[in-house]
Amino acid sequence: MTLSIKHIDSKFKNKNKPKVGLIALSTDQTIEGDFNTICKNLPLDIFVNRIHNQNPLTKENLLKMEKDLESVTNKILPEERINTIAYGCTSGTIAIGENKVKEKILLAKKNCYVTTPVTSAIKAFKQMNIKNIALFTPYPDAVNKTILDYFIKKNIEVSSFASLNLNLDSEFANVDPNYILDISSKLEMKDADALFISCTALPVLNILDKLEEKLQKPVLSSNQTLIWDTLRSVGYQSPVKGYGKLLEK
Repeated sequence: MTLSIKHIDSKFKNKNKPKVGLIALSTDQTIEGDFNTICKNLPLDIFVNRIHNQNPLTKENLLKMEKDLESVTNKILPEERINTIAYGCTSGTIAIGENKVKEKILLAKKNCYVTTPVTSAIKAFKQMNIKNIALFTPYPDAVNKTILDYFIKKNIEVSSFASLNLNLDSEFANVDPNYILDISSKLEMKDADALFISCTALPVLNILDKLEEKLQKPVLSSNQTLIWDTLRSVGYQSPVKGYGKLLEK
């Protein structure tokens, strides 16, 4: 007996949802969970591939990712069109250079939209008219300098700064969010328009609302801005509440 299927029920049809590729560091324990927390019920599909990241965190080790960017991107649904590729490393983007990151990704996925934590942060600052920030990072001193220099070049003034001075992604991921809430809420905010928390591995997404309430200023983070820019790039404009004012815009 031959079974002939003449039609497909609408609930089984491909709705042509936008496809997002996320490049996560091999050592990052946080970014996938943050993307899933916000995007799991939204009309888009996320496909993750990991890029080798060598500890400890140094500019030299971050630069090593450049040679793998094209091949890692190409392995996200090979031969398929991807709407957006999000590269999930703040310090890595600064070390390699935004333009070089974009160039390498576009070699594998032509015509896609490319975003990074620093690309998205600068867009978010412009959206919210933020020109002066307080900055919180987990990085060692040498990497902190690259972050500070980057914002200066982008005409973003850093009026206050604090760092955990850690060296490993595993250490970043295991910092108690309540500890981050406590110490970052003590940053001098008088001259700052907002607080920016740098690093995709820090578990801060779920404390952003609490921090904003304490500081009475916008609070942005690497993963939050990256998710915001990713969503807007595929046409999702609805507000997402619970993770800072930026995602409500």
